Amino acid sequence: MKIARIRTIVVGNPWKNWIYVIADTDDGIQGTGEATGGLMTQPIAAAVEELAHLCLGRDPRQVHSLWDALYKATHLSESPVHLHAMAGIETACWDILGKSLGVPLHALLGGRVRDRIRVYANGWYKGERSPVSYARQARQVIGMGFTALKLDPFGSAYHVMAPGEEREAQAILEAVREEVGPEVDIMVEGHDRFTVASAVQIGRWLEAIRPLWFEAPVLSSDIEAVVAVARATPVPVAVGERFRTLTQFSRLLDCDCVSIVQPEPLAIGGLWRTLQVAAIAQAHHAELAPHNAESPVKTVLNAHIGAVVPNLLIQECFDPFLEPWVEELFEGMVTVKDGYLEVPQRPGLGIQVNEAEASKHPYGADHFLRMFSPGWESRSGER
Repeated sequence: MKIARIRTIVVGNPWKNWIYVIADTDDGIQGTGEATGGLMTQPIAAAVEELAHLCLGRDPRQVHSLWDALYKATHLSESPVHLHAMAGIETACWDILGKSLGVPLHALLGGRVRDRIRVYANGWYKGERSPVSYARQARQVIGMGFTALKLDPFGSAYHVMAPGEEREAQAILEAVREEVGPEVDIMVEGHDRFTVASAVQIGRWLEAIRPLWFEAPVLSSDIEAVVAVARATPVPVAVGERFRTLTQFSRLLDCDCVSIVQPEPLAIGGLWRTLQVAAIAQAHHAELAPHNAESPVKTVLNAHIGAVVPNLLIQECFDPFLEPWVEELFEGMVTVKDGYLEVPQRPGLGIQVNEAEASKHPYGADHFLRMFSPGWESRSGER
């Protein structure tokens, strides 16, 4: 079996253009992967196209050999553009391997350690930024069966917050906690926005909210800053979606002050590297909560990862809060039931893109979430 063609499909989701990698073989098996990367849509799609010729004629079932060849061909690149592109190609190859053997992806990884994966809701808060609005929407999320939810209550704040802004964020979180009760887990998203001093101040009053974690309170690629906050705040700090190397995770966990890591499988280079992060975390008695702010294809990929990782804590999920047409875009979406995802059982990755539906939703220059701009929470993709 040889790779005959690799191409991309870009779908214009309002707040993040989605990039899919389609690999066709000379045996007629087609593999699907995802390479979505925030504000990097066109660079990543171009990188896939540029790397494609290095894959043609190769056996897609030799996944590690192919990934290693791409890594060396890019001169050991840790660029997010290359890593996302390589992750998309790698996933498509895993999909082909599973389909060729008639088994789900998690079976190729040694079999599942769980039949379902606890998830937390994200992307649920839109519209008016007020305690009443957030509490009302949180009530709806819990009514859908979720037992955990994440929110960023900090608006357009950057580095520091004025006293009024801080009180508003605190009021939002207090309203959500009161609405959902003590048994529901709340994750507080910082989006890398604060200085160390501001993050420590916020982390101290967050203790009353009892969050499961305070995520990315400072620029998370600045490991020293993350460690400073984690050591000074009474709430757990979670971080990792901006990391691009295994070394970054190792350095962070060596500090013994962070016990929840959040690798982004696409940004780290794909499934296999994510499993390596899980092993590094397990060696430090830490848990995994992988980042998942892309499309339902990525949700399925993460579900396969979560199925085989012993130290999985919980999984992020946006899928129930996406545009209505998304259900027509895929065959094989996994759904949330009672706060859990069932582990996929279809061969390979288990999800495919409906290309006819995809053509109705082209790339859009405004399809981006513009963090730190007032109203970004609406996820409308407006400038």
